[in-house]
Amino acid sequence: MTAAVATPPVAVRGPAFGSTLTGTGRLLRFMLRRDRLRLLIWPLGIALLYAGSLGEYVILGDDPEAMAVRAALMTTPAMIAMAGPGYGVDNYTAGAAAANELILWILLTLAVMSILQVVRHTRAEEESSRSELMRAGAVGRQAPSVAALLQVLIANVIVATVSGLVLVAYEFDAAESFTMTFSIALGALVFGAIALVAAQAMEHGRGATGASLAVLGAAYAIRTIGDIQEEHGSALSWLSPIAWVQQTRVFVDMRWWPLGLCAVAILLLIALATVLGSRRDFGAGLVAVRGGRADAAPTLTGPLALVFTQQRMGLMWTALGLGLMWFATGSVVEAVPEMAESVADNPVYAAILGQSEDLVRTFLGVFGLYVGLGSAAFAVAMTLRAKGEEESGRTELALAKPVGRARWLASGLFWAAFGTVVVQVSGVLTLWAGAISSGVEEPGFLDYLELALAYLPALAVMVGLAAALYAWVPKATGIAWVLFGYMFVVGLFADLFDLPDWARGISPFWWVGDPMLEGVEASHMWGLSGVAALLFLLAFMGFRRRDLPSV
Repeated sequence: MTAAVATPPVAVRGPAFGSTLTGTGRLLRFMLRRDRLRLLIWPLGIALLYAGSLGEYVILGDDPEAMAVRAALMTTPAMIAMAGPGYGVDNYTAGAAAANELILWILLTLAVMSILQVVRHTRAEEESSRSELMRAGAVGRQAPSVAALLQVLIANVIVATVSGLVLVAYEFDAAESFTMTFSIALGALVFGAIALVAAQAMEHGRGATGASLAVLGAAYAIRTIGDIQEEHGSALSWLSPIAWVQQTRVFVDMRWWPLGLCAVAILLLIALATVLGSRRDFGAGLVAVRGGRADAAPTLTGPLALVFTQQRMGLMWTALGLGLMWFATGSVVEAVPEMAESVADNPVYAAILGQSEDLVRTFLGVFGLYVGLGSAAFAVAMTLRAKGEEESGRTELALAKPVGRARWLASGLFWAAFGTVVVQVSGVLTLWAGAISSGVEEPGFLDYLELALAYLPALAVMVGLAAALYAWVPKATGIAWVLFGYMFVVGLFADLFDLPDWARGISPFWWVGDPMLEGVEASHMWGLSGVAALLFLLAFMGFRRRDLPSV
């Protein structure tokens, strides 16, 4: 007999640390390729925003009286809320104006971009089950999160570099220019890291996005309250990452150390996300999902109620957030006549405001355009939610029930259009309320109401265009966002750039005119309404003809 040879037990070793990051490079390359168009649009959009604003500061910098009036505005509570604590107002230069008035809005924009990108490539991928298929290969547990954060880092660095070059092109100091743009990028990365933590805690992509945006909103509110309490910010301000970026005081008294708070916060948030990610089950979140009803409520008997349930929170927070901003904007209208006297000979303001003698109405017309642009962004975003539903596979499930394609699409378009009306009308009315609170009683309520309603046909065109693109060529829905950016340029800088009428006419808002000064041209309203109706018809025709899914 042969004796059995005992096989010694094999020691089972835990996974090496590096194995949790296996495949990070490949995932990063895939994400960059997948989002190459987005990564092109963001730097270009931010660069255009800088370019459109910096010329004004450069020209005003040669007018001490105009800069003194602008500096005085920066000390009002409304402007502190809308911009920041206001450094260098005693000797207000073009650089100080650019930093005080641009940092907050560029930071908010890049923070939203960072949040959306991180959630898109982490929690949203898990929710769609694509991440599970990917993890079946040689991909470490932490690789998707690290790759997503690296992609956001690359995107912010590109934006910061391009923006810094634009500032230098306008002859701002190079060192301070790049300090400003890279500090904004670092601040945006803080919120990207917050989104990474939320992606571990929440079970659904919308929950992670909502929680991250809620933190961003809280940071804005804390910064605002803290800055209003005390000149150049109080102790409360330092609880907000937004304040850390503004405290660099570029173009006034530049200092680097507040950016160390951003770096420490990013490292701590990444460590927290790593711990949370290793303690949860794949596909699950750490926050328990609230149990729902055993059966659907009687009101959820069709797609119309379903879409409302999906979009109601987005509508509420958009209307509330933009409404607060427009109220603050309206509260500074009382200072318009004084400021207008000091900039009467300024070519930038002359191009934007025209030759009207009623400067209050003229400024309100410009503010009304901003309200319309905010409503247009909401209109496009809500309309294209239908694309997200199709990508997730929920559209096919809905259409498997006794629900026709036309009914399903009509439900989404109805609430997108309804929400756009709410955002537009509430925005203009809060602008009116802000003006009333500052003692400006003229124009009256009916003038504001006409301003709000005048933009509705143009907004209907935006909803119809986004719907038609989704119905016929889903991959081309980005054209709606391109048109949105073009509308911004035409609305504010058409005269400055001396654009011909045919180029202006591409923008639906150009046909609205200036309701505060010239009233509403009925033929233009009917024309825009006709275009919108045609686009809606094309949307329904296209959606009935194409295969699902094809996005």
